[in-house]
Amino acid sequence: MSLALPNIVEIIEVMENYLEKIRPSVHIPEKLDITYLIENQSVILQEVRPIFQQYGKKMESGYAKATYIKSGDKWKVYWRRANLKWYKYEPRPEVKNLKEFVKLVEEDAHHCFKG
Repeated sequence: MSLALPNIVEIIEVMENYLEKIRPSVHIPEKLDITYLIENQSVILQEVRPIFQQYGKKMESGYAKATYIKSGDKWKVYWRRANLKWYKYEPRPEVKNLKEFVKLVEEDAHHCFKG
């Protein structure tokens, strides 16, 4: 976790509340789970799935990312393409806070975040 991020407690609260709303039912986590990762100045939403034919191993795949920009006190929004590179979410490349970010991902008006 980076000290450059704003209030880390608020970040965790927003993300945990969001995950509580969208996580698969308790019977499904062995096949699919949704988590988040705080990495440097970014918060990454990711799917966690078992690796085919590798019992007990799981793969994490990020699908939405918000990176905090301290100088502008804003978050840049990215989505991950099939080539595994992050791209700015052009319909709305910046948001003021993480609540706006998770709302954007949840709405997914352009079907970029989840397939």
